[in-house]
Amino acid sequence: MVLFEIFVLISAIPIGYLIAYFANDELVAGRKWFKVLIVVALLMGIWTYYAGLTFITLTCIFIIIVTIVSLIKSKDRKWTRKRVR
Repeated sequence: MVLFEIFVLISAIPIGYLIAYFANDELVAGRKWFKVLIVVALLMGIWTYYAGLTFITLTCIFIIIVTIVSLIKSKDRKWTRKRVR
């Protein structure tokens, strides 16, 4: 069971890149909200950990990882430029 949880948390990194790729025009505008989401997910994750709700804690960690990837990619100029399709 622990290996499955680790696999799911590691999969948050490529999912974060995928979301950042498809929403590249929203990355710069949403930078403030990424920081808010990280703080809220961190506080909720700590609270649910002490409440014994590990599945919600893992969900919060997943959200934090995906949001951190998006926050990092929002500062990359090549990543956030307008793409012609």
